[in-house]
Amino acid sequence: MSKNITLLQTKDVHKSYKLGQAKINVLKGVDLEVKQGEFVAIIGASGSGKSTLLHILGALDKPDKGSVKFDGKDFNKASSAKLNHIRNKNVGFVFQFYHLLDELNVLENALVPKMAGTSVFGWFACRNRAIQRAKELLSQFGLEDRMKHKPYQLSGGERQRVAIARALMNEPKMLLADEPTGNLDSQTGNGILTVLERLNQAGQTIIMVTHDERIARMAQRTIKLADGVITETN
Repeated sequence: MSKNITLLQTKDVHKSYKLGQAKINVLKGVDLEVKQGEFVAIIGASGSGKSTLLHILGALDKPDKGSVKFDGKDFNKASSAKLNHIRNKNVGFVFQFYHLLDELNVLENALVPKMAGTSVFGWFACRNRAIQRAKELLSQFGLEDRMKHKPYQLSGGERQRVAIARALMNEPKMLLADEPTGNLDSQTGNGILTVLERLNQAGQTIIMVTHDERIARMAQRTIKLADGVITETN
């Protein structure tokens, strides 16, 4: 996959929130460009705006000002239905606290994005292929013996690997990871970073936010966010 093609670009992105009578300016003009196949780490202290930025990049939130373009599409010009489609088909999300559904087993959790983006009749048509892909992803992450387990029966590292498999279910062009090792011990966290590194080597575009410089060094490029602006890239 070419790394000369721009997949994601933001220009002058601002975001603020109201806290009582106060207005908190979280992002104050962020310009960012990510190429296809890149592994980018956004590093910053708590409250620097990195998670807010990640949510905007994944169309989970909208900026107050500025533009976000993904794969040539301008989020500001996209309808709610189109943004839902982009989130489901083209963006995979991995969160610190996994967000797995305890009532579903591992295999069912991995299938959620496919089921959510498919009609009832469409699901019957693609069900077998979807189940096969979910099984292949889970096996790839060493979870072949855990497919019928519920999330609460798994270790933290296993739950995060299920979450990564779920994020990859629809073959997204971009994987967004928000503190993916933040709830894990260092050894288990290193295992998750190795998974992300291998995915990137296979061509997956990844944007990861973290407060840990050691973790950020696993990425190809590091962007520092402080007080709502990018202060340094390398």
